[in-house]
Amino acid sequence: MRITFDVNGSEEIVDDVWEGESLLYLLRERVGLPGSKNACEQGECGSCTVYLDGAPVCSCLVAAGQVEQRSVRTVEGLADGDRLDPMQQAFVDAGAVQCGFCTPGLLVQAHDLIERVPDPSDVEIREALSGNLCRCTGYEKILDAVRLAAQRKAAAQ
Repeated sequence: MRITFDVNGSEEIVDDVWEGESLLYLLRERVGLPGSKNACEQGECGSCTVYLDGAPVCSCLVAAGQVEQRSVRTVEGLADGDRLDPMQQAFVDAGAVQCGFCTPGLLVQAHDLIERVPDPSDVEIREALSGNLCRCTGYEKILDAVRLAAQRKAAAQ
């Protein structure tokens, strides 16, 4: 089947999509956006989180055919050209990136949080990120990064 959808502001047309193919596979292997990671393929780890029509979803659980005429925003789409999104920059500045496998999903989920809740409490941050697993860290640097991004966003307004 042919899929036509918007990815990070650009129309993509992909032919010969298998009906059982996931959005994650479509993005990584067919569109060439490897940011979202394939870790569990069961929606348990959050490494493949992307925006679908503005809502975070685990792309491993979304069938490629479901994105027909819809909008997808990946971790690559958070940046503005060569300029990192403030959340991406905060992750770098706070040292929240270790192996990097979970980072794309955490970035999308954290980005969504501060869009909805500009000054989140630690409990709100932990709740928002509870579906994203990191095997490398105790999460403290990740929490620091989200707090830093929220502070910077508030100061910029």
